[in-house]
Amino acid sequence: MLTWCGARLDEKPPLERRIGPYKSSPEAATWREYLMWAMLRIRDKRGHLRKLVLNRAQQDLERRSTNRNIVLKARQLGVTTYVAARFFINCITREGTLSVQVAHDQRSAEEIFRIVHRLLDNLPEPLRRGALVTSRANVRQIVFPVFDSEYRVETAADPNAGRGLTIHNLHCSEVARWPRDVSETLASLRAAVPPEGEIFLESTPNGAGGTFYNEWQGASHTGYTRHFYPWWWDPSYRRPLEIVRFNDEEVALMQKHGLDAAQIAFRREVCANFRNRAREEYAEDPESCFLASGDCVFESEIVERRLQQAAPIIDNIDQGKLLTFFPPVAGGKGYLPKRYIIGVDPAGGGSHGDYSCAQVIEQRSGVQCAELHGHIPPLELAARVAVLARKYNNALVAVERNNHGYAVLAHLMMSQGYTHVYQADGQPGWLTNVATRPRMLENFAQLISAAPFMFLSPRLLEECRTFVRHPDGSCSAVSGAHDDTVMAMAIAQAVRSEVVAQPPSSAEELAAIMMQTAR
Repeated sequence: MLTWCGARLDEKPPLERRIGPYKSSPEAATWREYLMWAMLRIRDKRGHLRKLVLNRAQQDLERRSTNRNIVLKARQLGVTTYVAARFFINCITREGTLSVQVAHDQRSAEEIFRIVHRLLDNLPEPLRRGALVTSRANVRQIVFPVFDSEYRVETAADPNAGRGLTIHNLHCSEVARWPRDVSETLASLRAAVPPEGEIFLESTPNGAGGTFYNEWQGASHTGYTRHFYPWWWDPSYRRPLEIVRFNDEEVALMQKHGLDAAQIAFRREVCANFRNRAREEYAEDPESCFLASGDCVFESEIVERRLQQAAPIIDNIDQGKLLTFFPPVAGGKGYLPKRYIIGVDPAGGGSHGDYSCAQVIEQRSGVQCAELHGHIPPLELAARVAVLARKYNNALVAVERNNHGYAVLAHLMMSQGYTHVYQADGQPGWLTNVATRPRMLENFAQLISAAPFMFLSPRLLEECRTFVRHPDGSCSAVSGAHDDTVMAMAIAQAVRSEVVAQPPSSAEELAAIMMQTAR
């Protein structure tokens, strides 16, 4: 019976064979959905053990899933439970199946496996003692020897997760919150899935950047089917509160999506509790949920508005590695040349690691004039920075001397003979440590808020969107994103703050400063 069903899981039974809650349903369920209802038990949000009857989001996944899927969702819509049940049914009806679910941390992996073990423990007793007897059922693995099938739960923190396996069903859970190098981990896992295998990439949003964000944006090019589920797809998300007046945003939502007053009351409660993270935790559309990151160091709305304005790029060299927004002002008869500062965040130069970046700013106004960015090794970076610094009137160069910075400084000063280098405590270079890092980032965040028109690079602004504050108080890019342009700009502005106290107060003042010559 199981193998017969396994060959027909995606088919719909004829009308006369419908049973249970689907008997009078206008839309027929698949054989997989029938097996879920007949054989599997879950605990609902109230803790009650019950048959698995698919909710709206789960039914949509069952109807529209392909071999490659990416799911963007609000909290607790049952997507993980559905995928666990789907893969479990595949394992117990199709011989030689390996299903793997990958959680973002150990606690989540344990929760997923509790769901899977509950499915196993509540199977009909004759099946558990017969065809579905297990030879191994521990904290990470369930093996069905009769079917030669296996179910595993891993964590993304394990660099060897999925390595050396042929995975027929892969679920990557909360990808936006995976640690380490997300792209590399995901690439390794996907390489283990044959073309006919199933992949589900699933997550709640976590800022407008990182691997999951890029996967969602590029789904149409990579062949992944998008599935978006807003919070109102859960009928329990409502509150019995009488509302007399609705604001314009609430009225628009009610008209567009058919929401009622009880659902708007729930939305108000969410907004009060989660504040600027409400649209991230309880997504309403696939655009704003990414932009509303409550942990962002920079003001998301200001950065987003700035991104919508076209940057005046006057020169683009080496396929975008060097962008120029304002050329150097050399001065002339009766005029002094402008002064410039270059903040440099070096990296190793490898094609898969961090990027090297140099930000050129005008000393008086602080406006961004040029940006060098790419996988540039220390020796080449020193040469490029020397050329850039001489072009910008022998600019003051502040190289972060941590790690690769020592090599860049040595090449810059000795091989390139460039000596107009920032020094602190008698040593060349800028030292980023627990004392200077918070100050320089806070200074940059204040400048973004007070004078966003000073910053012109789309790369810089994109990184600002994904530069977040973590629970331990530290700040860095979200998993899968980079912060090289942010750090280079923060260094440049921190050095500038030692000689210039105030940013321009308006775009008009900035324009006047950039047009006039320094006296």
